[in-house]
Amino acid sequence: MSDLLRAPAEIKYAEELDWLESVDDGPKPFSWRLSPKMVRLFVLGSERSDGLDREISQKWFGDRSFVERSIVTLASDRGLLLIGDPGTGKSWLAELLSAAISRNSTLVVQGTAGTTEDHIKYSWNVSMVIAKGQSRESMIPSPIMTAMEAGSIGRFEELTRSTSDVQDALISILSEKYISVPELESGGSDNIVFAKPGFSIIATANSRDRGVNDLSSALKRRFNFVRIPVMTNKKSEAEIVRFRTEELLRRHSIELEVPPTLLDVLLQSFADLRASAAAAGSDDEKLESALSTAEQIGVLEDAVLHSNFFGERTLTARSLASSLVGSLARREPEDLAILNKYLHGVVEPRGKEQGGSWPEFLEGGRDAIATLS
Repeated sequence: MSDLLRAPAEIKYAEELDWLESVDDGPKPFSWRLSPKMVRLFVLGSERSDGLDREISQKWFGDRSFVERSIVTLASDRGLLLIGDPGTGKSWLAELLSAAISRNSTLVVQGTAGTTEDHIKYSWNVSMVIAKGQSRESMIPSPIMTAMEAGSIGRFEELTRSTSDVQDALISILSEKYISVPELESGGSDNIVFAKPGFSIIATANSRDRGVNDLSSALKRRFNFVRIPVMTNKKSEAEIVRFRTEELLRRHSIELEVPPTLLDVLLQSFADLRASAAAAGSDDEKLESALSTAEQIGVLEDAVLHSNFFGERTLTARSLASSLVGSLARREPEDLAILNKYLHGVVEPRGKEQGGSWPEFLEGGRDAIATLS
């Protein structure tokens, strides 16, 4: 695993999955590797009341009901659509569920404007077709078709970014549970690929993409929707940010402490900016950023790496403010003006009243804005 830039969940947590499988005596739907209860435990982590001989780490932080509804959906014959703002952990939850159920989370189609039917059905190895003609051997199955044949979970990222033709092709897969291959001779089963029990699809969609390629009512009927909200609980959000940052430090072999006071500054800053965005009268008065938990993690990671490589190997409020401005100022001059207003209207008075890290945070933010202006 050490030679992988980013190991998929089934490799990263292989030891936990092996152990859970060895002690799992619960009923398993279809070809699932773990029972629904163990899938939930793998995603949300163990508690003392579970009575296990070892601790299972929590990997996704959110409402238990979202995970349970997702698992129940995958045990049925319906697809699962995880929908929410960018950075709310939809893709990570989809990966964890696929890893726990199928031990393979890599059967993924990325939805874009350039995604075609071939990406979710099949294509052809041209050289083999020229040499031997069209056959099952010369066919290149898509990740979705591979999942169908294996009775595994297939994933479709950013579903609403794909065109209506692609979405329509997905309807027949979810409904009929097979893919026809008209190029092959009929009369047998070679021209039809049937899904094995256990096959399902987890799709994700950003709620901010509404209107890009809206889902048809026919496709919506074939999915159960689970809406993942933006994390607003400070305690849970702090756990997520700390969890991800510790992973980053381990991956880079960095020995650098993140002071709890600076984590509080980061969390409070995002809470302030979210409140400002909620009260804004127009989009021009809002940051382009979704201000998600994932973006908080990105800000902290940037500050940690900069401090490690170019600073004094210690995280400071100044470097955190510089990272925040650099990460969130995507439109000029609109975002810079919003951040400048926040620094002078909120951070400056707070620094005078509370002291602590806020005055240094204010100075770092001002310097970063001056550099970008």
